[in-house]
Amino acid sequence: MNWTDERVERLTKLWAEGLSASQIAAQLGGVSRNAVIGKVHRLCLPGRAKAGGTSSTARSTKRNVAPARPTTFGTRPAAPRTTVRAEGATMVKEDAELDATAPVQFRPTSNAVVPVARRLGLTDLTERTCKWPVGDPLKDDFHFCGHESPDQSPYCTYHQKMAYQPVHERRRAAR
Repeated sequence: MNWTDERVERLTKLWAEGLSASQIAAQLGGVSRNAVIGKVHRLCLPGRAKAGGTSSTARSTKRNVAPARPTTFGTRPAAPRTTVRAEGATMVKEDAELDATAPVQFRPTSNAVVPVARRLGLTDLTERTCKWPVGDPLKDDFHFCGHESPDQSPYCTYHQKMAYQPVHERRRAAR
């Protein structure tokens, strides 16, 4: 669709009357609302008149504007603020003090049976093997668990317990 001089003139007239872009597009035919908005923008048309009224019927009362602040006020020095924060469950994560140098203690669970990984590569995986990644993908010793997976699941029974946690446990861990 080309914007002829006649169509541009009609667009300008309808825009000045306060019609919406959708209404203008419907009256012109063959153009979308976005095409009308784009043409109005490219023509740099002024703000639209209010639909159903003229500027003489507009409200003539002035709004109360806050008086400008005198420039004679100096800047106040910022006083340090003391903040009282609750401890415990309501404490924000960033407020918690963590010792990043403390080593993390690994505590294996006593009832977990860890399967012996078959150390399969990506091309060795099948529908019936566990696809749990083990190690760093950028290292040479990266592999997948490869243990037998039941019921068309991507993971073995052990890794299913790690991957699929019940909803109430995830909510408790998020708190």
